[in-house]
Formats: sequence, C-alpha cells, structure tokens
Amino acid sequence: MLKQLLVPYQRCSNHIMASLSETKELFRRAEAVCFDVDSTVIKEEGIDELAKFCGVGDAVTEMTRKAMGGSMTFKTALTERLSIIRCSREQVNKLITDHPPQLTPGIRELVDRLHQRNIKVFLISGGFRCIVEHVATQLNIPLHHVYANRLKFYFNGEYAGFDESQPTAESGGKGKVISMLKEQYGFETVVMIGDGATDLEACPPASAFIGFGGNVIRPQVKEKSLWYVTSFGELLKELEKI
Repeated sequence: MLKQLLVPYQRCSNHIMASLSETKELFRRAEAVCFDVDSTVIKEEGIDELAKFCGVGDAVTEMTRKAMGGSMTFKTALTERLSIIRCSREQVNKLITDHPPQLTPGIRELVDRLHQRNIKVFLISGGFRCIVEHVATQLNIPLHHVYANRLKFYFNGEYAGFDESQPTAESGGKGKVISMLKEQYGFETVVMIGDGATDLEACPPASAFIGFGGNVIRPQVKEKSLWYVTSFGELLKELEKI
C-alpha cells in the first residue's frame, strides 16, 4: 500500500523538478527579462510610501495587501487608494527627493549582467511612472522600457486622477504589456520576475515566471511559482552557468 502511494508522489516531484529546470533554462536564454518594481526591484511599495508621506499610511497599506493578495481587482484597489491619498504634484516630487526608492540588494548587478549579455530589461509596474523612471535611471534602463501608471494633475498641481487607459491600470495589464513587447520586438522568450499576484498572472504570455520573495513573501505566489528566489544573487548564479 505504501509503495502504491509513493509512486504518484515521485511522478509529481519529477514533474516539478523538470519544470524547475525548464524555468531556469528559459531564464538563461531569455531575450527579454521584465521586472516588477515595488517590493521586487525596490524594497518598498511606492504607493504605501506616498500614502505615509501624505499622512494616510495605515488605510492604504491594508488595501495594498488586499490588492497584492488578489482579493480585489487591481484597478479598484488603485482607484480607492489614490482617492484616499489625493497627492499633489509637489508632494510626489518631494517624496522622490526626500525619500528616494531604495534598490533591493543585487538588482544593480543583475541588470548590469543582463545588459552585458544583450538581454533587454523592462520595468512593468502597477506603481507610478514618475517614481519608476527614477528607478530606471539608476539602473541604466532606457525610459522607453518603462511601463507604469501615470498620475494626472490639474494646472495648479492638485491631484486629478490617473490615466486609466494605461494597460498597467488593469488586472492582467502586465500580461498585456508582455504580449505587446513580443509583438513589437519579436521576442520568443520573455521572463517575468516579481513578488505579487499581478506578476504571476503575466505568465502566460510570459514564457516563464520567477517568484521573488527578497522583500516580502506572498504565500499564494510562492506556492504557485515553479522557481521562487529570495535574493537576486540566486539569479546571478544561474546566469554564470551559461
């Protein structure tokens, strides 16, 4: 009886092993690597930092947790959080100056190595373009490789909403961006790396997904990731096998 029980488990574990090695292989020969930004490339969630800066941190952090856990649509969560924050252009600029986003250890080296290998690097974020562009500049990622949400302001600098036409404003938006990149550049192999539910759901169309838990571990993402890493050093080590 015990022997019978063990057989399907072995089959299952072999399947998992094969899938893990396939994911690693896809990463090593990727033509493009797309990174999520908040809690992946940078240590914090940009929207939570903005909320704290504007004095409404607790309410917004709870909603971010729900959005990342997949219990409400991304667009609903974004709309509701921004309606609480209602940040001005001046506040956003001051946040970037006074509290610039903190890069996750190892990301600079990883992006440099990918660039050395002529692998295109993209940042695809449900966060805000003004913050993500600052991050891209630090990592020598061209600004036309940045896909993120745009905040809108009135002429006097007051909050006027966000651009709802951006694909990253929707659930499934990261997948839409990857489909667009494949079409535009003719990429065959695109790998998505991120910590959240919106990153996981971008595969497919991404060829592979790598879960990242170096800043925060989201159990449902860890559970569903064929390859889950907690440091960028693990990815650098994999590239050295080429």
